[in-house]
Amino acid sequence: MIPLSDTADLGRLIRDERKRQHMTQTELADVSGVGITYLSQLENGKETAEIGKALNVLTMLGMDLYAERRA
Repeated sequence: MIPLSDTADLGRLIRDERKRQHMTQTELADVSGVGITYLSQLENGKETAEIGKALNVLTMLGMDLYAERRA
């Protein structure tokens, strides 16, 4: 598991996985049902990114998002 502490971490995770899968931002935006501007902002860690759209992007990359309760 990869810990995510802020939106910048989430953006890096998405960008790295997109590149690992040899996808362009345009391709990922299209299959995820989001706009290219949104995807760019998400990858750059913009804090106003809508979580529902972010989850769609993760799903299309074949990734899940988990939350763990801290002790």
